[in-house]
Amino acid sequence: MAGYVIFNIKITNPENYKEYIEKVKPTAEKFGAEYVVRGGEFELIEGNWEHPRTIVIKFPSYEKAQEWYNSEEYKPIKKIRLDNAISNGIIIKGE
Repeated sequence: MAGYVIFNIKITNPENYKEYIEKVKPTAEKFGAEYVVRGGEFELIEGNWEHPRTIVIKFPSYEKAQEWYNSEEYKPIKKIRLDNAISNGIIIKGE
């Protein structure tokens, strides 16, 4: 069963956030990740969607998604995002 990492993000410092965009994808790909959604136009159809940017990353398994998020490789990159954006994130099992 695949694992998905989903972020809903509001970038607060676009200039510094560029470094995150450059570094995050190769790190996730080491864990078998495939980006399904990386920003893009959307239409809110129900409820509240807190931030304007949505990211969906598919991993081969739920466990691989967790491994990536908690990895030493991602730790310094995650800090870049946390320092330059407000975000909500989940890891979820899927098909």
